[in-house]
Amino acid sequence: MTQAGMATAPPYPQKRTCPYEPPPGYQRIGEAGPVLKVTLYDGREAWMITGYREAREVLTHPNLSSQRTHPGFPIVAPRFRSQIARSLALIAMDPPDHDIYRRYLNPHFSLKSVRRMRPAIEEIVAGYLDAIVEQGPPADLVPALIVPLPSLVICRHLGVPYEDHDFFQDASGKVMLGTEEESGRAAQDLVDYIDRLVTQKIKAPDDALLGTLVRERVATGDIGHAELVSIALVLLIAAHETTSSSLALGVITLLEHPRQLARLREDLDRLPGTVEELLRYIATTDLVATRVAKGDIEIAGHRIKAGEGVLVSGTLANRDPGVHERPDEFDILRADTHHVTFGFGIHQCLGQNLARLELEIAFHQLLTRLPGLRLAGPVDDLPILGAGTVQRVLSLPVEW
Repeated sequence: MTQAGMATAPPYPQKRTCPYEPPPGYQRIGEAGPVLKVTLYDGREAWMITGYREAREVLTHPNLSSQRTHPGFPIVAPRFRSQIARSLALIAMDPPDHDIYRRYLNPHFSLKSVRRMRPAIEEIVAGYLDAIVEQGPPADLVPALIVPLPSLVICRHLGVPYEDHDFFQDASGKVMLGTEEESGRAAQDLVDYIDRLVTQKIKAPDDALLGTLVRERVATGDIGHAELVSIALVLLIAAHETTSSSLALGVITLLEHPRQLARLREDLDRLPGTVEELLRYIATTDLVATRVAKGDIEIAGHRIKAGEGVLVSGTLANRDPGVHERPDEFDILRADTHHVTFGFGIHQCLGQNLARLELEIAFHQLLTRLPGLRLAGPVDDLPILGAGTVQRVLSLPVEW
């Protein structure tokens, strides 16, 4: 099917009917791709990229901008219209400013740096599993492990007091999944909180990431107070929300595919490959990029004009039949696990190494310490909060 075979540009986003599967309507969108027009919530149209190769081309194209204040930038939900959402550090920036920030931050999220965090993360996960085992089945993994794990890890890394985690967990959830009013208010509350925290770090910097940036970058004039607040806001939300959702959806996917789970239990050395396959398959955040064209470009025979919006669907690019064999099957032994879940090019996810490590450690301890792990009820009964582009599991009762 081509776009010409569809009466109108299909609506985007669409809600899922299964936690880990794309919405049913996305099959037609994928068939009409790899480049097509979709209709956003406000009636505007934008280009959507659904092909894997085309996605990588777009994600590295110099004529596409991340500047969310551009009048043609595609806003996919009302909650992303706030001034804070449209001026986020890193995410809403183009070179050279973006490159400068990444240069400051990359060493703190490098593979070498993250590997040094393994013992601490293993200890954190073990502590949560101790409590789960002591309580006994059934247990709700969301409050017992899935939400607090990434929160505690990023708190320690940034130097954010963990006693405030309830506040920023609630606020970050509203930023990502709330109404326009809730999202805007929660974002401002987070900015105010981080602003006070940065002020404290300037007075008494510690050895955590924010304190280090205060000494190395704020004190030298490389970045200002407000810039550090914006950076911290992005790191706090991104590190918590997406990793938490990926862990929850990953657990559900494994438990709903018993043959694959049995293969993994046979050889836990398959965990790194399993994590990559889960990242390809579940697509916690459907979009890996939103852009606006700075000038005319041509992608797969389609001319995208200056000022037009462009969306990149990780969900569909990761299931491109031209790149992946049996793309809609979950297979932990597949060789073609490559994906664009973390993006590609200069905007590739800064925290991807940390996210992978957290997922790997959490799955390992869940499977080794909770033999016979299974859902406590039908998957259809699980409360999932989905706002089209992001999925959040509110409760995940399990038995073992």
